[in-house]
Amino acid sequence: MSVAAAVGGLPSPVGFVGAGHVGAPMVERLLVAGHAVRLYARRAEVRDRLAAAGAEPVDHPRRLGACPVVVSCLYDDEQMLDVLPGVVRSLEPDAVLVSHTTGHPSTVELLAASGRASVVDAPFSGTAELVRTGRLTVYLGGKPGAVGVARRVVGAYANTVIDTGARGTALRTKLVNNLLFAAIAQVTLNGLAAGRALGIDEDTLLAALAVGSGGSTAAGHIAARGGAERFSAAVVPFLRKDLAACRDLAEDTGADLSALFAVAHDGPMNVGEPVPEGSS
Repeated sequence: MSVAAAVGGLPSPVGFVGAGHVGAPMVERLLVAGHAVRLYARRAEVRDRLAAAGAEPVDHPRRLGACPVVVSCLYDDEQMLDVLPGVVRSLEPDAVLVSHTTGHPSTVELLAASGRASVVDAPFSGTAELVRTGRLTVYLGGKPGAVGVARRVVGAYANTVIDTGARGTALRTKLVNNLLFAAIAQVTLNGLAAGRALGIDEDTLLAALAVGSGGSTAAGHIAARGGAERFSAAVVPFLRKDLAACRDLAEDTGADLSALFAVAHDGPMNVGEPVPEGSS
């Protein structure tokens, strides 16, 4: 049976690795959608909870090799290179690995070279709550057939799926998005500081921004997190990781992103090392 047919005729054995804060609700949504899910998870409490929901736990990631599709939601490039090469080597040639990790595009190329299966980079934009309500945004990069399979799987938890082109383009798209988000967030945090200096309550200014021309998605996230301090604590670890990948990508490709990086570092959040002015 082809991968497309297996996924189209539910339930199908979708493999999953990386059932963390965001990955676990992805598994739950796949199960609700009618997919059979074969799960590798290191933490016993995660395995037990998702097994109770209907997932089939396995004791090693290579045991996902019989699945026509494997979804990965690992944290970073290091985890990907630790776990996934063996998975890719175990997959059949017509199988598809869907990687949700935001990291360096070269990592998915290394994974693709480690086996015969198709690899689709599938970074996402959104939160665990959006996964639970099926409203995640996912970007897909890869061969058209593999992207078509990935689209049908991620549709269990994403209502916006954007095909960006060849493998690696989804990650490039997401990294630029996150660089812009960091820059806009820093500008907004500076704006909130300006408001405080002028005697404007932070919550009042955020409420005004929510309906005003100076508002942004970043401002909405700051408000949803309960203010500037809580927002910064929540997003800085992810922004540092993603901006480091974006900085490496700029160096590898010769793209001059210094203007955006300058804004992304000009604010109260410490998001890592800046790119020297004028460098590419």
